[in-house]
Amino acid sequence: MQNHYATEVKHLLNAVLTSPGAIDTTTREAIEVFSAAQSDRIYVPIGEIPASLQAYLEKVVRHAYKVTDEDIQSLLQAGYSEEAIFEITVSAALGAGMGRLERGLAALQERRE
Repeated sequence: MQNHYATEVKHLLNAVLTSPGAIDTTTREAIEVFSAAQSDRIYVPIGEIPASLQAYLEKVVRHAYKVTDEDIQSLLQAGYSEEAIFEITVSAALGAGMGRLERGLAALQERRE
């Protein structure tokens, strides 16, 4: 990643993944890595993804526009608060975006070589 954006990206990752929240930082980081892997980044698991989240995360990563009220209701019924669902969604979206960014930058690098 180019140096002039690297610092800003690190700040964004830290703000989303390590600041206090309804979901512990380890789970948010695992969600980000899992979501990035769905965008073809090399997946090195850093924590367990609860089974109750996997289908939702895959939907957010691959087809975010298909997330419905029923998906949110399912998470609420599984015991997640609205704040937790927001953090889960943002972590998943960030991971998906980072995976795509890394692929794009790698493609540009290959083109230069």
